[in-house]
Amino acid sequence: MTTSGLGLPGIVVFVALFIVFAFLGFFGRRFRKGDETILSEWSLAGRKLGVFLTWFLIGADLYTAYTFVAVPSGLFAKGALFFFAVPYVAITFAIAMVTMPKLWIVSRKKGYITASDFIQDTFSSKTLGLLIALTGIVAELPYVALQIIGMKAVLTVMFPLGSGVSTIVTLALVLSFVILVIFTFMSGLRGVTLTAVFKDIIIFTSVIVIIIAVPLAYGGFQHAFSVKAAYQTLNQSTYGLGYTTLWIGSAMALYLYPHAVNGSLSSKNEKNLRMSTALLPIYGIGLALLALFGVLVYAVAPAMSYLSNFSAASRGIYVVPALILYTMPSWFAGFALLGIFIGGLVPAAIMSMASANLFTRNVVKVFKSNISSKGETLIAKWATVVFVFIALAFTFVVPETYSIQLQLLGGVIILQILPSLFLGLYFPKLNKHSLIAGWAVGLALGIALEEVANKFGVLTSSFYTFGPGLVYIGLLAVAVNIAIAVVGSLIANAAGVKNSKVAAPADPPTQN
Repeated sequence: MTTSGLGLPGIVVFVALFIVFAFLGFFGRRFRKGDETILSEWSLAGRKLGVFLTWFLIGADLYTAYTFVAVPSGLFAKGALFFFAVPYVAITFAIAMVTMPKLWIVSRKKGYITASDFIQDTFSSKTLGLLIALTGIVAELPYVALQIIGMKAVLTVMFPLGSGVSTIVTLALVLSFVILVIFTFMSGLRGVTLTAVFKDIIIFTSVIVIIIAVPLAYGGFQHAFSVKAAYQTLNQSTYGLGYTTLWIGSAMALYLYPHAVNGSLSSKNEKNLRMSTALLPIYGIGLALLALFGVLVYAVAPAMSYLSNFSAASRGIYVVPALILYTMPSWFAGFALLGIFIGGLVPAAIMSMASANLFTRNVVKVFKSNISSKGETLIAKWATVVFVFIALAFTFVVPETYSIQLQLLGGVIILQILPSLFLGLYFPKLNKHSLIAGWAVGLALGIALEEVANKFGVLTSSFYTFGPGLVYIGLLAVAVNIAIAVVGSLIANAAGVKNSKVAAPADPPTQN
């Protein structure tokens, strides 16, 4: 049994850099300081972020433990199928470019903080706004859980394995939870933004060094792929259609997530948002390289020996940490592992904040509209604690090697927002009753197909056999959703049924 841990030099570097990280997080409260009793100041940094800060924030927001742990883990387990993440990120920013600036404009003008604010006002329906908010919150929970899994993996490899490994894993999970809650509650988006810059500098440095040094030392990618030759190609007969629908569905889903909307609305102006979005494909290069770690690890015998200590259902999440541990000097390993750790912590913070915004603005205020600004913010802060605690439960639902299924499950759920948000930006005359019906059918269908595809057991797949092959369930469900919403709206409009007006969100518009 290989039980090696990080070693003293690496632990010292890890702890020292984490102290810097924590300092930046708490110092962020003073950065471009605003009145943090106002929700938009705490959760959107007062809508004052420039091009590069928005770029760093959204990059840290979207490139998470999904990138550092889940994608390499999937590639390690099944090969080329999970390289879908590369075309997915190549397309998703084009979708963002035609949706987020438009949402930013109307949100700035009318004082919206969440996507549900926009939907409630556009379609004159508190019910639709409430349903969309709850959908966003539920879809976010598996994503937060994925961050916790990534942080747990990092902390686990830092210590020698032995009879107390289960205790170490449990303590790592609890520690991740505590750090996440404190950081989110205390710092707000300003702290997240500063730590996002710090995190990305570490991640980019680590990826560049590892992707050069490891292939040179271990025979290159040719040797790694020769070890797992079958991983080079996609099984077209099984996954051809599935691969395509997977990256298309994932690309459509990403900017529906509350955290993506939250990051976009924090930009200072529309021009800054467009420029920062145009720069985001740079992160896609890092994702492609990190994904390859899932195959490169097969060429590193000590890392493979270490991974053999874990069950097949969990070893995948340790691929990148193990590769770093067994190819880099201890001090640099501590540097890189800290990057992965805070690469889960930073996005988990903003995901929890985004969920708290929805809960406060579009759930609580539906039933109690006279909440003060200070009370609204306080509810949002405490809501983050609850959401992270609930998210912990998701870490026990999915085999850790297939932790990417947490993100795919979230995608199935969040895609059902698409007609109300993305179509709503361009077709505000869609009928609210048709949108609600499409949402209900799409969500029920997606969840039902997930259960059937996994035989009502542990979640290991998000594909359903349909027609000529496997199809990503999220895309299938949202197609039905869109059909119902559009056809129903055409019928309602022809019959003269219009959306009745309701009061817009209470906050006044934000001025420049």
